Amino acid sequence: MKLNYKVCIAALAFVALTEGAFAQVKKKPAAAAPKPATAVPASKADLLPVDPNVITGKLPNGLTVYIRRNTEPKNRAELYLVCKAGSVLETDEQQGLAHFTEHMAFNGTRDFPKNQLVDFLQKSGVKFGADLNAYTSFDETVYQLPLPTDSVAVFEKGFSILANWAGYQSFDPKEIDDERGVVLEEARLRGKNAQERLSLQTLPVLLNNSRYAQRLPIGKEDIIKTFKPETIKSFYHDWYRPDLEAVIVVGDFDPRYVAKLIREYFSLLSNPANEKPRTVYNVPPTPGTAVKIATDKEFPYTVAQIIVKHPGTVVKTITDYMQDMRVELFNQMLNARLGELLQKPNPPFLYGQSSYGGFIGRQNAFSTIVVAKPGELQTAIKAAVAETERARIFGFTTTELERAKQNALLAIDNAYKERDKTKSVNFVNEYQKNFLTGEAIPGLEYEYNFYVNNIGKITLAEMNAMAGKFISDQNRVVLVEAPDKEKDKLPNEKTVLDWIAESGKNLTAYVDTRIDKPLMDKLPAPGKITSIQTDSAILTTTVTLSNGIKVILKPTEFKNDQILINGYSFGGTSLANDQDFPSADMAGNITASSGVGNFPQIQLDKVLAGKNASITPYISDVAQGISGNCSPRDFETAMQLVYLYFTQPRKDADIWQSNITQTKSVLANRSLDPTSVFQDTVSATMSNHNFREMVVTKEQLDGASLDKAYDFYKSRFADASGFTFVIVGNFTVNVIKPYLEAYLGSLPTTNSKETYKNLDIHPPAGQITKTVYKGIGDKSTVELVFDGSYEYNDANNMQMDALESILQIKLDERLREKEGEVYSPGVRASYKKIPEGRYTFTISFQCAPANVDKLVSATMEEINNIKQNGALPVDITKFAAQDARSTQVQLKENIFWAGYLGAAAQNQQDPDAILMHVSNLANVTVQSTKDAANKYLSGANFIKLILLPEKK
Repeated sequence: MKLNYKVCIAALAFVALTEGAFAQVKKKPAAAAPKPATAVPASKADLLPVDPNVITGKLPNGLTVYIRRNTEPKNRAELYLVCKAGSVLETDEQQGLAHFTEHMAFNGTRDFPKNQLVDFLQKSGVKFGADLNAYTSFDETVYQLPLPTDSVAVFEKGFSILANWAGYQSFDPKEIDDERGVVLEEARLRGKNAQERLSLQTLPVLLNNSRYAQRLPIGKEDIIKTFKPETIKSFYHDWYRPDLEAVIVVGDFDPRYVAKLIREYFSLLSNPANEKPRTVYNVPPTPGTAVKIATDKEFPYTVAQIIVKHPGTVVKTITDYMQDMRVELFNQMLNARLGELLQKPNPPFLYGQSSYGGFIGRQNAFSTIVVAKPGELQTAIKAAVAETERARIFGFTTTELERAKQNALLAIDNAYKERDKTKSVNFVNEYQKNFLTGEAIPGLEYEYNFYVNNIGKITLAEMNAMAGKFISDQNRVVLVEAPDKEKDKLPNEKTVLDWIAESGKNLTAYVDTRIDKPLMDKLPAPGKITSIQTDSAILTTTVTLSNGIKVILKPTEFKNDQILINGYSFGGTSLANDQDFPSADMAGNITASSGVGNFPQIQLDKVLAGKNASITPYISDVAQGISGNCSPRDFETAMQLVYLYFTQPRKDADIWQSNITQTKSVLANRSLDPTSVFQDTVSATMSNHNFREMVVTKEQLDGASLDKAYDFYKSRFADASGFTFVIVGNFTVNVIKPYLEAYLGSLPTTNSKETYKNLDIHPPAGQITKTVYKGIGDKSTVELVFDGSYEYNDANNMQMDALESILQIKLDERLREKEGEVYSPGVRASYKKIPEGRYTFTISFQCAPANVDKLVSATMEEINNIKQNGALPVDITKFAAQDARSTQVQLKENIFWAGYLGAAAQNQQDPDAILMHVSNLANVTVQSTKDAANKYLSGANFIKLILLPEKK
């Protein structure tokens, strides 16, 4: 049964605060608390310094430059072009053309006609969409180009590409006409749904009918369909100019060489005569409180947001930075309290969060969001507001503040320890904010020292004053979004405001209860290491413990402060009978949320404050196991948590009831959402209607029990003898051996030799078409699925990966570029050995309902071309280049090795085979792709799933 309500709600809340509110706007970074509008300019002594490791400057034409050498990942660089040109600068006739300009950058420039740019980069190992990408927001457009630096020709060409984007786009009329459909399909993909319709109701209120409310980046459909080339050229001429652009280059290179390339390629760019002033737009404040209640037929949740807007601030000074630290601590403490409410047996809401941070239109905002259970909006609003009021009236406690400081120091300490292993893109993001907003870039070393030296100076009195500064009934917006069917039950504006006002009554101070004990009162009798084997090829050591546990160890230096821990044993829910399956299916998640030993989850979180150790048990369909990570200094804590999840899992009735209550609430309106209805049909069809793979029902929840779940969990972890652990990261084998013996070697064993059962759950054979008619938007979804038996081995896996990549290239070219009627087709090959060898090959896209049949036919035509002729050699070259590049990067990442070594052990594969992967790419040929297409895309087992709007 598949329904993770926590993921559903978290995703919904993110959409509500970002996409739902701002329509295609990237989330803004958190900013510091507001200053009075009459703040005195900062003195030079108060200004934060500039990181000495970054080279900054301007060319004579005004182009801003950031250059930094960084060797992570090795032989790679990030090249970004950042333009202060977004949708707010559009005229009435240009609405949507800032975003359209971004698209046209990939459709022809002076030196790269038509799609030669994308073609060149794909041959160089750069994936379109995944690596090569761009975005357009209200105030900026940003182009990202990750490139290898071990190829001089490719690396230098990257600067030519950026310069072409910056000043030499072609805007060929035919290319413009071809791209209109793609942009419209992007609008369809992201919109034509309940969230878009609700946003159009709420945005004018939220943004006070400002320029931001009138200039959504996606623009207007009629303009996109009909604008003349001169109109978009005018936008490009006015705003793509050196004095509004920055080039950011971070990576493994010689900075002097890069500076030379930038001067060479960008110095000839010029600003237009009679420049238009770059107007800075703001959102005017709203007197008092504005309330907007909006409903939609297909919206499955009832959501309330309370947004108190403040003047925006940018962290430039020491004073700003201190306040930014206070904001971080405030948000952490307040949300810890809200999180505790979710662990009550009958939680007051499905999701709740409050925080102060950056907002749209050069504002900050204190935002509270709650997702209510059906019919319980009042309870949700009052509960969330009560916590902010409790903080305002009574403040926080000393122990809460100390925990928050510990966690903040832990985060900055981890970043500092990884300072020489920081990904280049992280630096790019900092420099981008510096260019766009002026936010300081003092560098990690300065920030670390500042934290260590100053966080202790933050007082409880300062923290207790913050809620009063953030909370106000002025410049406040209250939004309520709900299903149409709830319209008659929704409050009016006055009632909503009354609920908010009443939330602060009859409150008592928060009591910070803690269990002041160590995780383990008594250490277990340790086991012994009985054998050690080493693999000199991939530098792993495999130890066997006296209780039968195997531990595969791979010490690395890829990260300084990271150790990944994963363990598994076969069995899982496949061993549960049908009657007990609903309980067994929840056992892993419930136990992972219930704490361990004497520590309920709330107390466990508190005792782990300041420790970098996270361990989570799980139970899948074929296995049970442990997943987690820690820093080297907290490895023993992580091992203790592993031991406790085996030997002392907690049986928490409150957590059980909370999960049941929230899951039922999510199910209540699930049928309103077309996407959910369609995915439920997909799940049912692909599992041949086996209830274990379908969404849980209310009746199944009613029949589940905590006792059964707890007993099933204990049975799955009662015998550790079949477990294999993989530990990857910064450790020395001899140093961690005693901990392995103490905490893994002492785990209980029964030598049951259990394994999974093959329940024969897979798609039905033959050719099947399922059409779902749901939704009022002019939007369809198509999934085409090929499946069958599969011989799992490295050779077949490579051919399947190649077929996936090559077909992705062909469908991008056909459905997006040629037909212009799909924004982002998706191709996904999935294959497995356990519980039996099976594969699925899925092609998916969204489009206009009228184009479904045409696009399905076009897709099948591209498949048949490969079946008849094999892949084009150029497409094989692109796949091999991209796969080789990604493999080179992955081989330097802990997370790759953790997953790879675990999979190799489970599937009984030779782990050394990865060392031959790049050379084996030569085995992908025209003939091999033809054979693979005929074998795996024969159509003998073919399922066509289509979502269409409701019939009128």
